[in-house]
Amino acid sequence: MNKNTQETVVVIGASANPERYSNKAVRALLDHGHEVIPVHPAVREVQDVPVIASLEDIEAEVDTVTLYVNAAQSSKLKDALLDLHPDRVIFNPGAENTDLRVALEREHIESLEACTLVMLATGQF
Repeated sequence: MNKNTQETVVVIGASANPERYSNKAVRALLDHGHEVIPVHPAVREVQDVPVIASLEDIEAEVDTVTLYVNAAQSSKLKDALLDLHPDRVIFNPGAENTDLRVALEREHIESLEACTLVMLATGQF
């Protein structure tokens, strides 16, 4: 995508733990000027950003969803992701899910297996 404009990015599996990659992604996305919507059913806040409990609670138009959950978890989110219909979904290392990728691409939602942090650091986001 590599846009020069601000994107709305959903981080699924956002963590309040600064050592977790999902937390680092929230920080990096904020540092790059993106609007970030962290999603996690049990976390209330990440980097002073309120966390949304589920995808169904998101009312904004979403450019990118970046996944930090395993395939068993993301499979449960398939219908909600399809309803959200982001422009793309990034499967970070450890979040790969072939069945979900196929379902997304069938609905013309771009999907890629990549690292959000590397994409941001190299200007490929």
